[in-house]
Amino acid sequence: MLDARLRPLIDPPLNAMGRTLARAGVSANWLTFCGLAIGLAGAAAIASGHFGWGLALALANRVLDGLDGAVARASQPTDLGGYFDIVADFAFYVSVPVAFGILDPANLLPALVLAASFVLTGTSFLAFAVIAAKRGEETEAHGRKSFFYSTGLAEGTETVVIFALMALVPAWFVPLAWGYAALCVLTVIQRSALAWITFR
Repeated sequence: MLDARLRPLIDPPLNAMGRTLARAGVSANWLTFCGLAIGLAGAAAIASGHFGWGLALALANRVLDGLDGAVARASQPTDLGGYFDIVADFAFYVSVPVAFGILDPANLLPALVLAASFVLTGTSFLAFAVIAAKRGEETEAHGRKSFFYSTGLAEGTETVVIFALMALVPAWFVPLAWGYAALCVLTVIQRSALAWITFR
């Protein structure tokens, strides 16, 4: 919901850094894998109760996620890079609720439901992208991407905000997890309605 609105603000500095890194020979895929490792380390920190480190590493993951695309745009975007990027994104997203479930057995059910809602959201996102590509549809609402990015209520920005709140106030994990899982389900419904309008 907020990603497309933030693009005009975050793209200029990211693209400038991306051009610098590309000239230095840094590859987009290397940034993707570094970002994934850092994000999973953040989830491990949360599972161990080190919330400050978890939040810092999660935010670093998101910065690297933005930089890998900027480097790709400054050099040569590839389909393989786009594939690695989206797999790394969802691996990180799922790792955070799993970490909170490991941290405290009382978190287990909402963590499981939140992780499942991420799977549903990701499925609807990727299915929409596949059909949109098949029909030759394009959009740059989220910047230049490897494949079609459909807009939804729960996107990357909202997810980062929720993760930050969970790390800052761990006692709120259960209501935040239930609430965000509900928003993810609404996103699937909203995207399915858009698919009905667009693809029928």
